[in-house]
Amino acid sequence: MTDEPPHGGDDLDDATIAAVSDYLDGTLAGAARAEVAAKIAQDPAWQRAHAELSETRGALSGLTKAHAPARFTEQVAETIHRRSAGRLFARRTLGDRVPFGALLLVALAGLAVIGYVLWSSATGSLRVDPTRERAPASGSAAVAPP
Repeated sequence: MTDEPPHGGDDLDDATIAAVSDYLDGTLAGAARAEVAAKIAQDPAWQRAHAELSETRGALSGLTKAHAPARFTEQVAETIHRRSAGRLFARRTLGDRVPFGALLLVALAGLAVIGYVLWSSATGSLRVDPTRERAPASGSAAVAPP
């Protein structure tokens, strides 16, 4: 086994690889670009780094992007639910299937019906009857002792 660094020589460091990569990407300014081009033309280590990075870029450019299917997240959730036998996802409740606004309207309608029933009941628990006298509160000064 050789004691050679992973890039093939002692003089290939991260700064060299970064400079050659920036050169190939076209992100270097005029003076820096000319300096890297001159080093590539003169220095065998820089030439090797340029050749390796060019080869890597060529291999990567041949790959195409794979796009996820439109229903990918739903399919993954369904697969997990099916394989876990429901242990990872709780059963879908009414609140999961019905929008919150619809549940709120039903609750408000129910409260309105309950309020109307109480108001129209024979005892009139919600109605204020102005003809009915109210008994004074216990301990009130209006109550005369017997």
